[in-house]
Amino acid sequence: MSELRKRFIETLNLTDKEIIFPEDAHLLVAKGAAIESASSKTISYEKLKAKMELLKSYKDDTKDHLKPLFTIDEEYKEFRRRHGKDKIERKDLKKYKGKSFLGIDAGSTTSKIVLIDENNNLLYSAYKNNEGKPLESVISMIKRLYSKLPEDVQICYSGVTGYGENLIKTALNLELGEIETMAHYRAAKNFMPNVTSIVDIGGQDMKYIKIKNGAVDNIMLNEACSSGCGSFIETFAKSLNLKIEEFVNEAITARKPVDLGSRCTVFMNSKIKQAQKEGYSVGDISAGLSYSVVKNAIQKVMKIRDVETLGENIVVQGGTFYNDAVLRAFELIVGKNVIRPDIAGLMGAYGIALISKEKYQELNNEKYISKILKEEELDNLKINVMHLRCKGCENHCLLTLNEFSNGKKFISGNRCEKGAGLEKAKKEIPNLYKYKYERLFKYKPLEEAEAKRGTIGIPRVLNMYEDYPFWFTLFTNLGFRVILSEKTNRKTYEKGMESIPSESVCYPAKLTHGHIMSLLEKGIKTIFYPCIPYSRKEDKNANNHYNCPIVISYSENLKNNIEELKDKDIKFINPFLPFDKKSLAKRMLEIKEFKEYNFTIQELNSAIDKANEEYENFKKDIKQKGEETLEYLKNNNLKGIVLAGRPYHLDPEVNHGIDKMITSLGLAVLTEDSIAHLRKSKETNKSSRPMDIPF
Repeated sequence: MSELRKRFIETLNLTDKEIIFPEDAHLLVAKGAAIESASSKTISYEKLKAKMELLKSYKDDTKDHLKPLFTIDEEYKEFRRRHGKDKIERKDLKKYKGKSFLGIDAGSTTSKIVLIDENNNLLYSAYKNNEGKPLESVISMIKRLYSKLPEDVQICYSGVTGYGENLIKTALNLELGEIETMAHYRAAKNFMPNVTSIVDIGGQDMKYIKIKNGAVDNIMLNEACSSGCGSFIETFAKSLNLKIEEFVNEAITARKPVDLGSRCTVFMNSKIKQAQKEGYSVGDISAGLSYSVVKNAIQKVMKIRDVETLGENIVVQGGTFYNDAVLRAFELIVGKNVIRPDIAGLMGAYGIALISKEKYQELNNEKYISKILKEEELDNLKINVMHLRCKGCENHCLLTLNEFSNGKKFISGNRCEKGAGLEKAKKEIPNLYKYKYERLFKYKPLEEAEAKRGTIGIPRVLNMYEDYPFWFTLFTNLGFRVILSEKTNRKTYEKGMESIPSESVCYPAKLTHGHIMSLLEKGIKTIFYPCIPYSRKEDKNANNHYNCPIVISYSENLKNNIEELKDKDIKFINPFLPFDKKSLAKRMLEIKEFKEYNFTIQELNSAIDKANEEYENFKKDIKQKGEETLEYLKNNNLKGIVLAGRPYHLDPEVNHGIDKMITSLGLAVLTEDSIAHLRKSKETNKSSRPMDIPF
């Protein structure tokens, strides 16, 4: 691979003299073996051939083998007869006249379309690889359908399911979009009305749908490695220059399937190579792979310990189940005969076609014809794709905007209705995270001329999300101009990234490095960020108010790891401080960094009193806002959510906009400290301010 070589050369700064690229490099190991053999004892060609024949016939029969898929030929014939019954009725589209209903399954790798008549008979179907372009793939299939559609056949209703549901529905003007689960369930129900489990194994993914009392009870999807699903079997068959049909036939006649387990494809490849070395036949390996795919589905995806939980009526679907070996392995493992529809790979499209027919019948309008784009409109359809960032909240989702020449738009990549352009104008819902953040940092610093003792910077981090009103008021009354670091964003983290000594520390602590750099970038020479062992008691009966170790002393970490703080012109003040008035005033007089300011005990006591008063005002405002919000919810018959957490979870960079996501759903957001005072006491079981709380 030329570009891989180039990258090695550039990364290692190699010169031409330092590079050796042997001819036939892929044969180098074999050449080495040949060279090494030059000093070995010579043997005759006949003896070498005899050894090879012996190896070919070698097999380690001491190992356990899996049960053959079929022990006798008659068993396989009975299997084929049984599964030959699960067929959908088909009608000749050329001879049909009347109403039809279109179902489209736009998957991640393939797309399928199905056309049915009023009696659920199959008129037409198509299956196509997407090649990375699901919309273009579906359009080409519909055009092909139009070319074969008689004039006397009307498409009365159309629907889509699968990965590309919303995109296809918008672009092609379809009537219906339905989630994939319901489409597959509806199709399975048509073959087995009292179905209890649906198992779908595709080329790259697996799904398990548990049905209980006629409704979807549970859904499981493969979360990581799928042991290759169907694609791994197909790829391995190709590596042996065998068609998949030949590979399956070998499995069916195999008598000693090798146990390959149910691990990922990397380990599976290793076990296959080992089996080949041990002389197992292609059929034994093929049968073993069939067992492996099924075991992986049951153990890793469906997470089933007892196969009895699958119930008696199991429907299997997905392209992989066209493979008789996989189907038989499944039946042997679960110990039950199952239903495999002859359209196993089209079940999503068939299900949405059935749902489309039912929705049409609910319209009770015989004259209705589907609004799906006609052939000429498909030819003229133009798509303009743009990528942009949503500005609706702090998440800044990367959006993909598809603009169609028919005037419609489809937006993907959004995590809420704002990005999709669906948010309707509505009355603002109370958000105490937003209110508290604004109330906390609303303070305006003194003008430079008024600040007799100069400027002092405070980082907007950790415990400052609780204590900032106190420290701002204290230093302002001592004659300082108090400057905050910037509002947190991703760049804040990047500013301090180089000085973070440990990756294991929490993200809020990592952000403090960037906030210190933010203050330094503003030209702040004096920075105050104290170590606070004990916070204030929130309740007089509380037996513990010791701070988190990070909150207590992380400023020591900053002082020792941020090189810029060691500059002689920078003063970083990070003493251990208490909050009680007497101890705090005394301690501030002792701190050497404060000596030059010549504080008096009188002005310290006065400033501390005002700081404590402002801190209480801040807490009082939050409580009052909480009560107002509860009253608002009660009067407007709304619900609210208490978003509990650390004080620094107010930071939008830390909470990732979860408060705005909640309010976008019509729910108010309250902080725990806005309503904690309304709790019922243990002694009296009465609230100090009784209120109906709508949670």
